[in-house]
Amino acid sequence: MMVVGIVAVCVVLAVLAFLVPRLSRHPQRGTQRTLGVGSRAGGKAPGILGRAFSKPFGSSSRAVGRSGSAGRRPRGRMPF
Repeated sequence: MMVVGIVAVCVVLAVLAFLVPRLSRHPQRGTQRTLGVGSRAGGKAPGILGRAFSKPFGSSSRAVGRSGSAGRRPRGRMPF
């Protein structure tokens, strides 16, 4: 279920970044901040469990960042 939510957020951010690049940064940072909180909370588990619990949040945060930047990139190349 979390995977579907992250994919939906990435798609929405990519579309938002293409349409209004400046206004897309705030939702992107907010999403990454929320995922960072989850990663830090999962990382407090001891040993290998801490790394295993924090990894999905870290990779999701990275995916959100890539999605936002990928949406802004083609917009910057447009001639108008």
